[in-house]
Amino acid sequence: MVAAFSAACAGTQLLWLTYAPIDTGSAHYYGVSPGAIGWLANVFPLLYVVLAIPAGRLLDSHFRPVLAGAGALMAAGGLVRLGGQAFAWAMTGQLMIAVAQPFVLSAMGKLAGEYLPVEQRATGIAVASTASFAGMLLALLLGPALGGDGHVERLLLVEAALGVPAALALAWALRRPGPAGDDEESAAIEGGVVRTLWALPQMRTMCGLVFVGFGVFVALTTWLQALLHPDGVSEQEAGALLVGMLVAGMIGSAALPPLLARRGAEPAFMRTAILASAVGCVALAAIESLGARAAVLAAMGFVLLPALPVIISLAERLAGRAAGTAGAIVWMAGNLGGLVVALLVQALVHHQTAAFLTMAAVMLAGLPFALRFPTASALTTREP
Repeated sequence: MVAAFSAACAGTQLLWLTYAPIDTGSAHYYGVSPGAIGWLANVFPLLYVVLAIPAGRLLDSHFRPVLAGAGALMAAGGLVRLGGQAFAWAMTGQLMIAVAQPFVLSAMGKLAGEYLPVEQRATGIAVASTASFAGMLLALLLGPALGGDGHVERLLLVEAALGVPAALALAWALRRPGPAGDDEESAAIEGGVVRTLWALPQMRTMCGLVFVGFGVFVALTTWLQALLHPDGVSEQEAGALLVGMLVAGMIGSAALPPLLARRGAEPAFMRTAILASAVGCVALAAIESLGARAAVLAAMGFVLLPALPVIISLAERLAGRAAGTAGAIVWMAGNLGGLVVALLVQALVHHQTAAFLTMAAVMLAGLPFALRFPTASALTTREP
């Protein structure tokens, strides 16, 4: 179950970022502007914010059919993009995948609660989160390797061939309910669950941390090359820096969450992640060495990306049967942070030092939340 779900998570992220590494070539292929190509990725956070809460409620009430349907919609979107060279095919496929994404990613905590015993849930969420980052990494690698020089159709074909088996595997794994719950129990969740969860101070603390952390991560992945261009950093070099950050983040996401859960060290880790990421942003503004910047970004990725599965694990423990809605709220906060911080950095993209210092300030704004962050053992599961 975890393997099938992780493959679907990776698939949504892979298909989301299909065009990001080859925006210029894709613009030529479809005969549109690079700005239009940008919208093929930008629709994802916008739709996530709109659909997050409905997705969470549907996952809590009809978990298996909704998640299986989302996987099928993700795969269908990848196939629709093969329809032709008209831009409408690409946008239609991306919209389908963007609708599926909130249902897939918001299910991380819910799936762990349904299919895994308590002591294995942090590990399961860590595996699925790592797979999501692996999907991003694969998109950055496959784009130039397969879609360069105008061979966009070849890239789309390979990605569709990866997405369809993931959706089929997920549907097969979901054919039976997990040992920890079933659809009838999930359907008993009462209305007003969003208000009930948001009233919990722990939930607001988690959302504040995801807002700043995911926001800075999205801003870095969106604007790093433009920010470093005045120092002579090429697109290829900036891409390599991001790959290093993602690889380090994948290693951290796989290794750290279960270890932190066993030791009850989540609050200390959150404080470390906030401070280290803020210092890293300042260092990116102060240093010019490409190697030093690579080391800084790798260190930031190692502490910044694992914070997400740690938070999702605690949200699942806090929400109980409403884990789907809790996961949706967390992911919505992250996507909102991505939109807000990316827009802030966009306004400063020609002022490198100011942009990096702004990201450092955003990270430090999360320190009060990190100081209030709970341990898993201190949480009392609620049943909204």
